[in-house]
Amino acid sequence: MAGKARGFNSVSPTEKVIRYVLLALVLVITIGPFLWQLSTSLKSVTEDVFTRTPSFVPQDPTLANYAEVTETIPVIGYAANSLFVAVLVVAGNTIGATLAGFALAKLEFRGSKLVLGLLLATLVLPGEVTLISQYVIVRGLGFADSLVGVALPGAIQMLNVLLMRTAFQSIPKEIDSAAIIDGATAWQRLIHIGLPNVRGMLSVIVIFSFIYAWDDFLWPLLVLTDPDKYTLTVGLQYLSGTFSNNPRLIAAGTMLAFLPIVAMFAFFQRFFFRGVEAGAIKG
Repeated sequence: MAGKARGFNSVSPTEKVIRYVLLALVLVITIGPFLWQLSTSLKSVTEDVFTRTPSFVPQDPTLANYAEVTETIPVIGYAANSLFVAVLVVAGNTIGATLAGFALAKLEFRGSKLVLGLLLATLVLPGEVTLISQYVIVRGLGFADSLVGVALPGAIQMLNVLLMRTAFQSIPKEIDSAAIIDGATAWQRLIHIGLPNVRGMLSVIVIFSFIYAWDDFLWPLLVLTDPDKYTLTVGLQYLSGTFSNNPRLIAAGTMLAFLPIVAMFAFFQRFFFRGVEAGAIKG
């Protein structure tokens, strides 16, 4: 007697095992370095970090490494500088990408396809290619060695504009047509129709923009010369140079820079996954 036939979407036990093994492997690769850094940051000076048999559980956990980091560099001041830059970048991308995305998706104007093509072309260029021109522009505007100059190049990212354009395009045209017939202006359509339907994608842009601004290292290093204006990522490089023989302090500094990103994602994760789902291709 033939075995029971499985449906089209059914998964065999072997396939389930393979999937879980692959998921576990990916989890180890992605979460492993984070757990190792966290473990290293909690180890005392009496515990060997470079043992032949790695231990993720500290024998004598301590927060002394975090205290020493805060005493060595002004972590609070650097974190405040990074937060200021991140707020400017998030605000610029939220407002600018929303307006540009709505214009490209819902407004008809001459040269719209050319503008879209130019936006796509900018995504091909690596960021390092435009560093010199960005610095010349920022210096010409008088924002060199300032936190505004650090935030300015990332205030509107072309990828975010395209994401918002895609989100606005997913809104049925019939709704816009009905609003136009009722006499709604472009601003009214944006506020009352567009924004309520793209909140998920906006949360994605907020998270990505915050991570980009918080983790950026090369551009703040080029623009800033005053140590009091350093962002956290630039300031933490002092630990790598001064305490290269003490990985505990470096790990503690890394965790201090990483925790705000975790908090940001934890706060927006519900909207983030909703935005990812909204932007997915549906069959």
